[in-house]
Amino acid sequence: MNFALSYKPPSAGSSGPGAGRGATMENLEKQLICPVCLELFSKPVVILPCQHNVCRKCASDIFQAANPLWQSRGPPSGTFSGSRFRCPSCRHEVVLDRHGVFGLPRNLLVENIIDLYRQQESTRLVDMKPEQQRQLMCEDHDEEKINIYCLSCQTPTCSMCKVFGKHKDCEVAPLSSVYARQKVELSDGIAMLVASNDHIQAVISQMEQICRTTEENGQRQREQLASRFDGLVAILEERKQELVGLITKQQDDKLKHLRSLIRRRNDDLEAAVTLVESAIQSMEEPQMPLFIQSANVILEKMAAAARASNVERPELGYESMSHFVIDTDAAAVMLMNIDFCSGAGDDEEDDPDDGGDESELDFGSRY
Repeated sequence: MNFALSYKPPSAGSSGPGAGRGATMENLEKQLICPVCLELFSKPVVILPCQHNVCRKCASDIFQAANPLWQSRGPPSGTFSGSRFRCPSCRHEVVLDRHGVFGLPRNLLVENIIDLYRQQESTRLVDMKPEQQRQLMCEDHDEEKINIYCLSCQTPTCSMCKVFGKHKDCEVAPLSSVYARQKVELSDGIAMLVASNDHIQAVISQMEQICRTTEENGQRQREQLASRFDGLVAILEERKQELVGLITKQQDDKLKHLRSLIRRRNDDLEAAVTLVESAIQSMEEPQMPLFIQSANVILEKMAAAARASNVERPELGYESMSHFVIDTDAAAVMLMNIDFCSGAGDDEEDDPDDGGDESELDFGSRY
């Protein structure tokens, strides 16, 4: 937009089109006043079960005032469930859930209307008389006011831009007529939104209640399902420990036997090394009688070592543990075919005490 902004403060006792608009906005503002702080609602805005609105902070202040002990000591276990206070508009009793005032639904429609209202207030200058309003000046033509609206470019501009400037080939309309038309459209839109607020909020409340009920039902069924599967896991874990124990016992027995053989072979190996060292020393003996005498002793020890080398060895395949095999295919198929029993949920809802919990899962084949 090619325009600059200059400002002239509004004078008192203004009249004209802006006065009618001011009355309308004043009436709208009255509907957007919080009954507690007597100011415009500050977001987030919550809607009470009686359909009255209040700032969440104000709702918290009312609750604290009605429950002073909660303010000083805090709720037990951090829960507000069952706490209550009264609506400041109609005195209807409001019962809080475990989330406290944060569990109250937000009225997003009112919040959006507040945003629109504040935007309209920020543009009040357009309704003022020329000597009162902010003067929007064209940046391309310093002495020209913004007085027309380019419909082609969707932007305000000045007459000189239409005659000589970049908007000379565009379709334009008086700024005041465009403003009045959009003002009417926006006012009608606000009126329609406000009129449908009660219906929309009732529908939202109903759907939120359905959401809460759905969450509770889903949580209950998940817990029941988890309990049943935990039981199956416990059975599998117990049997697994029994079978693992059998494998571990045979493994330990085989390792004990093998390590015993290894110790014996290590002892024979150390004796053989010592014997080799003694034989090497004997080879250096210069005296033949002494050499022959020591050689005979060493040869006898070598013969004994050769006989001991035929120590027991583990048979072929001794290390194999492949005989510990179980067939889990049938059990796996059965587990994969676990499904919900048809009609189990309906039976439970009709009569929760008829033992329906016992038939929630079907362990049979689906095929």
